Amino acid sequence: MTAELPLDPAVVAKARRLAATAAQPVVDLARSHTTVSVERATLRLAGLTGADPDGIPWVNRLADAVQEQVGIEHGIALPVFHALKDFPDLERLAHAAAADGARFTLPTGGDAEAARARAQTAVRHGFDRIDRSRSRRDELVAEIGDPPQRPWIYLIVATGDIYEDIPQAQAAAKAGADVIAVIRSTGQSLLDYVPEGATREGFAGTYATGENFRLMRAALDETSREVGRYIRLTNYASGLCMPEIAALAGMHRLDMMLNDSMYGILFRDINPIRTFVDQRFSRQVHARAGIIINTGEDNYLTTADAVEAAHTVTVSQLLNERFAHEAGLPDPLLGLGHAFEINPEVPESFRLELAHALLARQLFPAAPLKWMPPTKHMTGDVFRGNLLDGFFNLAGVMTGQSILLVGMMTEAVVTPWLSDRDIALQNVRYVLSACAGLAEDFHPPKDGFIAARADRVLGEAVDLLERIVDDGLLNAIADGTFGIMKRPADGGRGLDGVAERADDYWNPAAEELDRTSPDQDAPLAGARKEASR
Repeated sequence: MTAELPLDPAVVAKARRLAATAAQPVVDLARSHTTVSVERATLRLAGLTGADPDGIPWVNRLADAVQEQVGIEHGIALPVFHALKDFPDLERLAHAAAADGARFTLPTGGDAEAARARAQTAVRHGFDRIDRSRSRRDELVAEIGDPPQRPWIYLIVATGDIYEDIPQAQAAAKAGADVIAVIRSTGQSLLDYVPEGATREGFAGTYATGENFRLMRAALDETSREVGRYIRLTNYASGLCMPEIAALAGMHRLDMMLNDSMYGILFRDINPIRTFVDQRFSRQVHARAGIIINTGEDNYLTTADAVEAAHTVTVSQLLNERFAHEAGLPDPLLGLGHAFEINPEVPESFRLELAHALLARQLFPAAPLKWMPPTKHMTGDVFRGNLLDGFFNLAGVMTGQSILLVGMMTEAVVTPWLSDRDIALQNVRYVLSACAGLAEDFHPPKDGFIAARADRVLGEAVDLLERIVDDGLLNAIADGTFGIMKRPADGGRGLDGVAERADDYWNPAAEELDRTSPDQDAPLAGARKEASR
């Protein structure tokens, strides 16, 4: 139970209609384009793994050869699986392509039908792995059990070395963490390839690879049995390889993935078109895999003022909801983000935080919201930091948040030590124990400060959505509407990896995902279209 804000249902409905209208041109763009990462993800689903002696993945080698000889606008599946008739497997074909020993053409007639059948069979094996992984998660949750409380306690591990991450993650789970997030090595989001194998050389994070996923998942399965609750594993499907990392996550049974519609655009300067195309495919994969996504609205408040820009978070949440629903993600997999980032020197700062958190909780009652701790205003004063984290934990309990990222008192000082995590987890455990059920008793007055603030933020969000509908979402991003970061649609990294789909474009993975990921808002689509006129 959470407190009810006196939000006007008509205003809430209008906000959703406007978000759907603002999102539709971007959805149309994503449906009509492909990217090198979408095509490489298809090869990964078809079973191609490994890398050449220089560490360049075979999926990159093969996709690059097809792009050079045929282009990707038709989809690379038909050229690849047509050429495969002369090779024993995809890896041998990739070897030949890397040595300029394979020729790719777009087949027609019977050759095209034969290639299509081979491609569908191969990709189906990848989806079978994803389906088995999802079923296995359900079995383990039923057998071992879920955490007894909400919010789930979410804790970050990041040493750069997967073999060091594993014991730290296991220790964190034994100390109370319900979700382990292995953050990626600095800069991996800008790599246009996914490294292969187990890695030990990450900087301020560990590389996201299929083997690292496998190793950590196996270790946490062991710990889940020890502690008597299923420990969820999180990584990052963002950056230039979003679709590929999503496919690897689905096959290796990750449970949550950071996957935001605008984080890579704003904070990594990745081309907006590339990002939105990749995002749609990756979210379809997450929907198929039953993976909870976490969005990144909290990042806006690290560059913009958390009071003045609060409505931009709400707008982004509404847009993220629409993009997710269109890609087939239901509300229980929609971990929308928000954050405890108001300057503590601002009068009534805690009441403002409660208003923003309650607004998010009430707008998205079925979504597992992810509540982020203070970072921007943390200092070297670890005692003050621990107090702020305690207030953050209290806000999370009072407003019924779903996923609580553990704040670190050393946020502004060093990468946390194990002892720092122990103290931070003590803080969380105390608040969750002492304040359990407090959401049932917390009822701010309907004409009070908190209700008025939430209503104002929602109204400002509607005003901004109306402007975005008029100007276009891509223009709004270019103008610095979100996070004060200006990112034009014709700029940023990765644009050369985008192609408009030809009339004969075909991708067996995209075809399967479109078939099995129905729009969650489909019954409302007609009404929204009419209302937006």
